[in-house]
Amino acid sequence: MIYFFGNLLVAQQSNKKEYKLIGYVFGDLMDKAEAPVNAEKLTHLNYAFAKIEEGKISIADENDPKRFKKLRSLKSKNPSLKLLISVGGWANASKFSKIAASDSTRAQFAQSTLQFLKKYELDGIDLDWESPKNNGASTFLPQDKENFTLLLAEIRQKLDSFSAKTNHSYLLSVATASNSEYLQNIEISKIAKNVDFINIMCYDYHGDWDASTSHHTNLLTSAATTKNQNQSTRLVIKNYIEAGVAPSKLIIGVPFYGRGWRKVNPENNGLYQPANGQAFSLNYTSLKDSLRSGKYHRYWDEAAQAPYLWNDVDQIFITYDDPVSIEKKIEFIKTENLGGAMFWQYHGDDGELLESLFLNLKNENHEK
Repeated sequence: MIYFFGNLLVAQQSNKKEYKLIGYVFGDLMDKAEAPVNAEKLTHLNYAFAKIEEGKISIADENDPKRFKKLRSLKSKNPSLKLLISVGGWANASKFSKIAASDSTRAQFAQSTLQFLKKYELDGIDLDWESPKNNGASTFLPQDKENFTLLLAEIRQKLDSFSAKTNHSYLLSVATASNSEYLQNIEISKIAKNVDFINIMCYDYHGDWDASTSHHTNLLTSAATTKNQNQSTRLVIKNYIEAGVAPSKLIIGVPFYGRGWRKVNPENNGLYQPANGQAFSLNYTSLKDSLRSGKYHRYWDEAAQAPYLWNDVDQIFITYDDPVSIEKKIEFIKTENLGGAMFWQYHGDDGELLESLFLNLKNENHEK
């Protein structure tokens, strides 16, 4: 009877959904940090970035191998932690079009990916092609749309072929943009079939490219928004699902930084107001210092489910995520049966945001 009950208990526990908690980490910030990465609270850790050189994946810094070794040591604390190399990013986006352009270049890059993962004992690769059509950071070619899919399919085939021989599986993921134009220029439903999950950058909805303030990572659309300010994480997820992606493969991105504007019109505590001063960004740790200064007041936009800060004396507005808005996002993840959350980037936080993500994902009270 006891043996049966024990097995039953194990079966019940194994049926509990496990959400992904994926963090991005920078190598040079790892070197400067006083405390090691808190591996116990993560399921995946993406090292940013590798670069593309002569059509192959390559380390970006001579110290990267030492950092990879340091990351692998984290598995002593969390054996199930998956370590991925993220390749691309804004600086390397222009390289993807060329390596995706033909069968031979795709095969060369895929082979280099497998060799890189084997050499550095990593668990997978995350492609951060913020193109096709990523606001001018690289040239957009019509054929990039199909070639992106073909590149991922080639990498998937190469990794799976090796796995079949060795029983050592590798992960493949992509970091994707949140705007609807991006979705129109990729084959997201086909891409979803080749990747294990999709890290959607659900932030930077607004920033220094805008002449007025707004939320940059709001869960819902505020009733106060105008036509060009109607972006929200819920709308982003809706667009991805309607485009043919299974909810379980969608990962919501959370920023560990805020965006701000100076010389803001004081009406409505600076929200949705014109700004004549310089815009800026700051990590969450610095943002908390601003709050402690006593110059800022925190407000909550109930409709948008998002916080913001207002400095009435200096007329500064800041949009960001905090533990309250993160809790709302995790509720949304669970209600919509999404895959989990990722964040950018680890050392922008003092531990408070990661703790909120971890505890809320773990909390069974939010299960649907």
